[in-house]
Amino acid sequence: MSKTATMSIIFQAQSLNYGEGTSNISELKKLTRGNGQQFTVASRQCLRYDIARLGGALFGWNLQVVDKSKGTVQFKDELSIKDSEEMDLFGYMKTKEGEGGKNRSAAVRISFATSLEPYKNDIEFLSNKGLADRINENANLANIEQHLSYYTYTITMDLDKIGVDGEIRLDNETRYNRISQFLDIVKILNREIRGRLENLSPLFVIGGVYDFPNPLFLGRIKLLGVKDSFAIDLEPIKSAMEVSVLDCKVEEKTFVGIVSGIFANEDEIKDLFKDRTLSVNQFFENMKKEIKTYYGV
Repeated sequence: MSKTATMSIIFQAQSLNYGEGTSNISELKKLTRGNGQQFTVASRQCLRYDIARLGGALFGWNLQVVDKSKGTVQFKDELSIKDSEEMDLFGYMKTKEGEGGKNRSAAVRISFATSLEPYKNDIEFLSNKGLADRINENANLANIEQHLSYYTYTITMDLDKIGVDGEIRLDNETRYNRISQFLDIVKILNREIRGRLENLSPLFVIGGVYDFPNPLFLGRIKLLGVKDSFAIDLEPIKSAMEVSVLDCKVEEKTFVGIVSGIFANEDEIKDLFKDRTLSVNQFFENMKKEIKTYYGV
């Protein structure tokens, strides 16, 4: 029976992803809901970029796998998932003039990171006065949108697809090592942006290894305002845990990891999940243990 690992994460960060902007205004990427509220987002592409960056820095992932020999920047034809952790986890598309090209869908799928607090039009006014004063010139002015918020995103991993591409099948130890490294990166993920290093490591994470593919907690992560703090809305999560497919009961397979002292209803969360409530580090180690058992290494 195939296995899928999924997790939904909450982290806190500021101003993660800018768009093109207009004039001297740098605009955050945003989505607008039907009620008029705007929420800032960090795209799947930007999260993937920083995962690959850390993969190269921490684990020596081979990132020298692209060229422009056919007029389009893409992965090299002669390389395969044997040569590239990135191609293995996130898939690829290789175009060929006059032919359909070759592609492989992602084994690891990442949603946008969406803010859990609406954007309220906070803007930072800044200039390069410090530099301009050195040469007695007028400063250049700029406006940058800013948003400090909790964010959530979801990762879904097809464990059977990792290390498999057509006739290529990597050994199970290599497959496990790749997903283990990926999980370690997610655990300490950060983002370099505009002179800042934002911490994207989880404050709360929920998920597990299941017998069917579904991002179970995507769209179920919400916050409630509690005085001067926030609580995690547990009602949508409870509904997701009631799902049962192929004799796989979501509730029995689900664990949570939480950083203490952040959310107002921490005791309620611990009471709901009981011995399945872990620290964030323990959650990732437990996930790796289950995946290692599945691969039999």
